[in-house]
Amino acid sequence: MSAKGIDSLIKNSPFAEPTCHWTYEREQQRFALKQGRRPAGYVTASPGKAGFDDPGIFVELPIVNQIRARVAAWRAAGYPGVTGTTLRLLEHWRDSDRADGQRFFFCQLEAIETLIWLAEAPAADRHGIDLEGDGGPFPRVCVKLATGTGKTVVMAMTIAWHVLNKGAAPQDRRFAKRVFVVAPGLTVRNRLQVLVPTDPENYYDAFDVVPSSLREPLRQGSVLVRNWHALGWDSDERIAKKRTVDKRGAKSDEAYVREVLGDLARARNLLVINDEAHHAWRVPAGQKVAGVSKAELDEATRWVGGLDRIQTARGILCAYDFSATPFVPAGKRNQEDALFGWIASDFGLSDAIESGLVKTPRVVIRDDALPGVSDYRSKLFHIYPHIADDLNRRALPHEPLPDLLTNAYYLLGKDWSETAASWRERGAATPPVMITVCNRTETAARIAHSFERQRIDIAELCDRERLLHIDSKVLERAEEREEIQPVAAHEPEADEEADSDDAPVRKLTKDELAEALRQKVDTVGRVGKPGERVQNVISVGMLSEGWDAKTVTHIMGLRAFTSQLLCEQVVGRGLRRTSYDVDPQTGFYQAEFVNIFGVPFTFLPHEESGDTPPPPPPRMRIEPVLEKKQFELDWPNVLRVDHVYGERLALDLSKLEPLQLSAHDTIRQAELAPTVDGKADASRIDPIKLEDFARDKRMQTIVFRAAVEVFDQVQPGWRGSREILLGQVVWIVDRALSSDRIAIQPKVYAEHPLGRRVMLILNINRIVQHLFNAIRVENTASRAIILDGERPIRSTRDMQAWYTAKPCAPGQRSHINFCVFDSTWEASEAFTLDHDPHVAAWAKNDHLGFEVHYLFQGGVHKFRPDFLIRLQNGLRLVLETKGQMTDQDKAKRVFMDEWIDGVNAHGGFGKWAFATSLSPSDVADILARDHGG
Repeated sequence: MSAKGIDSLIKNSPFAEPTCHWTYEREQQRFALKQGRRPAGYVTASPGKAGFDDPGIFVELPIVNQIRARVAAWRAAGYPGVTGTTLRLLEHWRDSDRADGQRFFFCQLEAIETLIWLAEAPAADRHGIDLEGDGGPFPRVCVKLATGTGKTVVMAMTIAWHVLNKGAAPQDRRFAKRVFVVAPGLTVRNRLQVLVPTDPENYYDAFDVVPSSLREPLRQGSVLVRNWHALGWDSDERIAKKRTVDKRGAKSDEAYVREVLGDLARARNLLVINDEAHHAWRVPAGQKVAGVSKAELDEATRWVGGLDRIQTARGILCAYDFSATPFVPAGKRNQEDALFGWIASDFGLSDAIESGLVKTPRVVIRDDALPGVSDYRSKLFHIYPHIADDLNRRALPHEPLPDLLTNAYYLLGKDWSETAASWRERGAATPPVMITVCNRTETAARIAHSFERQRIDIAELCDRERLLHIDSKVLERAEEREEIQPVAAHEPEADEEADSDDAPVRKLTKDELAEALRQKVDTVGRVGKPGERVQNVISVGMLSEGWDAKTVTHIMGLRAFTSQLLCEQVVGRGLRRTSYDVDPQTGFYQAEFVNIFGVPFTFLPHEESGDTPPPPPPRMRIEPVLEKKQFELDWPNVLRVDHVYGERLALDLSKLEPLQLSAHDTIRQAELAPTVDGKADASRIDPIKLEDFARDKRMQTIVFRAAVEVFDQVQPGWRGSREILLGQVVWIVDRALSSDRIAIQPKVYAEHPLGRRVMLILNINRIVQHLFNAIRVENTASRAIILDGERPIRSTRDMQAWYTAKPCAPGQRSHINFCVFDSTWEASEAFTLDHDPHVAAWAKNDHLGFEVHYLFQGGVHKFRPDFLIRLQNGLRLVLETKGQMTDQDKAKRVFMDEWIDGVNAHGGFGKWAFATSLSPSDVADILARDHGG
């Protein structure tokens, strides 16, 4: 046993049952190598804990462990009870003379043996084993295999086992000759065509799944692969809502089966295989599950409901579910508690890592900047919460990214560049790939623009020809059209010409363009395919399951990760190995890694302690009161304030507020560590440093790059020559960067040329925003507000009802029934507003949606002032309560003042003013002052 840390993550052969595993010892807070196989199970946080140092609690899956032991004994006894055909397959699969590229992994053999044991082992061997199923009309058995361990091969083995046995003994009701495979989308459906025995690239031939003498009998079976959308149907209720003269009722089960199954429609007792089966769960009565989207409910309903209809009309022998993450959405954070109850075989991610079957995820454990205040982790561990306001808005592509994100890309990109250079030296045919998983379309567009314009100045990653910007919705466009056939894997060039001068150039349809894009996405990292040169993938949402690129080495996660299920699905996009060459000395695979920023990949926090929960506090419904319409408040829904500038730009450096850049807020070095057993191993740290990155960056390059960014922001409001504007901006930026107005701490960085350049590069967005704000204030000739085109005006009547357990009191002059208090100060000011004679109407800005975007420390944030007030003289007053003014509060004030000036200049929304209350006692004076103003 080792207790000094992990010397080598891979401790088991991929072709044999694991003999040891890494485990984290809670008391000593260290890793130890434990003899024996890791029990099947999962890790949750300790009761009452979800902090940085919590090693978690292991929860066993007892029935899986019981089955493992019995299958092992059955295997050792020579597989008693199986048919001659099954025995021949088992002997073929375990043939020690198989070629290296066709040897089956232990996890694959164990999975198929488990399915065979459940169907063919003597009843006495299976006594006491009862999989609970999902409560539906047909049995389900789940195989849990980590992403990248080859579950498609196991599906092929399963089909061969059933089809060949049924062909040899047609009356044996344990087997099926017709197989219906359901996939989660077109990408997976197309890839699973290898399960069709007649397919030119079928896995039965490619992986020698069946002996050559049995390949012709295998073709006597039928395999149909469809995506789950094909299982949809229109109910009578849905048909009644359609605007059509065709009011024929919903299809009967018989008609439905003929449409869905086609050539398999006459088959009885089908075998069903559900790939990525975590999408196929039985929706509870009422179809309401907290935290689950309508789209997810629809998918699950159509998938399982369609199988129910097939069961009614034709019968389903059994449904085999395959998934790396077989969880049912439970409407709570602890989704591991909702694992499928019919899991029979489990080979999880930690097992796959220790057997070398997949890459090892490495996450950021610390860096040289200040950590997050809530958990003391590196901000790079989960980036999204620190910049959520900036990323959750309808920003334009040219708007700069937050400094933290730019900083993260420089670190991850530098590491990618070193990996790319290493691959080139070794003669790799394709480059390593960095993927970004974004929260929304606008974020992906901003990131793509930043790379294309070299705002993130890593030359190779900025190559437009090798950058793939993809919205998952584009890939899903054809999902509802099951019969669409793929077009040729050809991507048209803009200057492509016809074969002859006379032949017109045919423009591709949207579906053809979408399919061409899909071809590129699906072939990333494959030599000779459309996606072979791609090295920077920027996606919205999560890249489709079935995306099996093996060249992913770096992942950037930029979305909310609310469960470890989602974390594992995103990390799974980078787990597939590039090489399966066995080290002849150890018999193991060499370790491969995927470096991850922004995906909090540990284990799912546990939210239940097991104790009897206290009764919930009383909850008050907060909503507008229809009878109090006279107190309704409305406001312009301003997206931004545009500025128009004079003929010349000026910036008085003596009046420019100093910008403080601190090394404690700038990440120059990050440390990654491999993750196994739900914990990062701090004894195996791999650092990323940026000092070398700045050595070839001249100061004039930094000046020009900052000037271009400032130019982009000033240019929309400039009415003169672009060349004159750029010249003026370069001059202003050059003076500012060489002045004492950009203050760097500590002095060792300010005085050292290399250290100063590093700080300037990593804080370029903060510098640009600081200079742009100063230029804007000093040079603006006029302002114009841009309203939201969909909802130009918002009002207190638009507020949706919500509930709270916080203290609250009724407001006599408020359109909202109760004012909810976050402090005694607010309670005091609310009382004053309700009784002051100058106030006509007021409302606390809580769930109203009144907010003003402002820039601070290189990122966009949302300012939500505390109160909206209409005075008796008609003035609209925005009131903020603040005990002490910080730099961030000053930034809010600047942008709030611009909002006020822009709205007042518009003239269509009355007169507005903004005030800050520094104590409860000054509110009456503010109201009297503004009423008389």
